[in-house]
Amino acid sequence: MTSYSISDLENRLQPSPCMPVMFVGHGNPMNAISDNAYTHTWLKVGSELPDAQAIVVISAHWLTPGRTHITDAPTNPVIYDFGGFPDELFHVTYESHGDTAVARELAKALVEYEAELDKQWGLDHGTWSILKFLAPEPEVPVLQISIDYSMPLPQLYTLYSRLRALRSKGVLFIGSGNIVHALGRVRWEGGEAWDWAAQFDADTAVALRERRVADLVNPYDIWREARLAVPTDDHYRPMIAALSLLDDDEDIRFFNSSIDMGSISMRSFISI
Repeated sequence: MTSYSISDLENRLQPSPCMPVMFVGHGNPMNAISDNAYTHTWLKVGSELPDAQAIVVISAHWLTPGRTHITDAPTNPVIYDFGGFPDELFHVTYESHGDTAVARELAKALVEYEAELDKQWGLDHGTWSILKFLAPEPEVPVLQISIDYSMPLPQLYTLYSRLRALRSKGVLFIGSGNIVHALGRVRWEGGEAWDWAAQFDADTAVALRERRVADLVNPYDIWREARLAVPTDDHYRPMIAALSLLDDDEDIRFFNSSIDMGSISMRSFISI
């Protein structure tokens, strides 16, 4: 087994201009094999990203209640964590590698949370379905950080904020989920957004622009539509993670600001 010294950890990621932070509404897994407005935008946004030293994704599909995990394997297997979709979707590949030194540097930043390195997890569809367009052929390590599903949102915001300094060491952070994610109300044949979905999406967009963190980490106390729009907050949490990584004076730019199938917000943002 390769061992890493303190100097390896300190030198693996070099100082760099501050990398952007992204939150991406990933939506339906079928987007991974679709040619649509969402994927066109992902391609465009990806082509404009600065060169990173590592890509780190916080996906709604890796939940580890009571703990935080970080991928730590030399290669990243693709995880097909869904069912009932066409065979074509189960043949999508995304070749990428990890990096133990980067994983340990992330863990070092989260040492007070006792973050654990994990060699078993790969890349779930919340990650590979968007990176397929944002970073089609990654030459840098790709890692995931899990979500402690038992941690209250205010504390989760504090946890991920510990990683903010790594943006100035070449790390591109991406949260992948959906602000509105109400699968029980999906219009599978398409159609207009439900009024409550559109309202919650619009209200959170304003709160994001105004950086009203206290409201965004307490959605059920602030917006009456939240119970319908966010029946479970697994897909909302990656947005909180991305929010926590922004510097105080940063603005954001929205993209893919629409609601799919009536109740899935595709709203995404990138720091500017």
